[in-house]
Amino acid sequence: MSRAALLVLADGRFPAGGHAHSGGAEAAVKDGHITDPASLEEFCRGRLHTAGLVAGALAAAAVLGADPAALDAAADARTPSPALRAAARRLGRQLLRAARATWPSAELDALAQRFPKGAHQPVVLGLAARAADLTPADAAHCALYESVSGPATATVRLLSLDPFHATGVLARLAPELDRVADAAVDAARAVAADGTDALPAASAPLLEVMAEAHAAWPVRLFAS
Repeated sequence: MSRAALLVLADGRFPAGGHAHSGGAEAAVKDGHITDPASLEEFCRGRLHTAGLVAGALAAAAVLGADPAALDAAADARTPSPALRAAARRLGRQLLRAARATWPSAELDALAQRFPKGAHQPVVLGLAARAADLTPADAAHCALYESVSGPATATVRLLSLDPFHATGVLARLAPELDRVADAAVDAARAVAADGTDALPAASAPLLEVMAEAHAAWPVRLFAS
């Protein structure tokens, strides 16, 4: 295991395409759900316990060797919005390109052949972490951090929010993120015995609704 590899994978400058996505923040800002650091924190907390938990468990399960196709189907079943499914696969395709160049792996090559249009991003993230010799907990933490750092970073642009305040939101959520990561890994470990039904299916209906509306906007700063 290499902690330095985790830093590379979690770095916002890793060319995985995440900078083009706001994690629902753009639509939330327009609808008035995010207006300041306090409302950003509540939005990120909601993502952490829903989309973040699901992504963290999927990523951890991939590190543990669960079938990527089964995990991808589980991700599809937990993503009702076609717009979010499409975004997750675009992100997965871009992450897979970066991961194959960074940590060459037969498993990553096989995933690219199996899903030429892209697998769900958390599944790719887990296999990338596996190729980098990282742990299930590392992958879960990475997925969960992405689930909140994307909206926080996007809100700096969307609201001209003080980046110090946005970073403070992430720091305050850190202990909670650790607890959610533990839950994600526990669920992932149950997949070997119980199948993908053991994975969490925490829902965020408003994120799904806003994603569909956002996809229809004629002009937008972020892809999702």
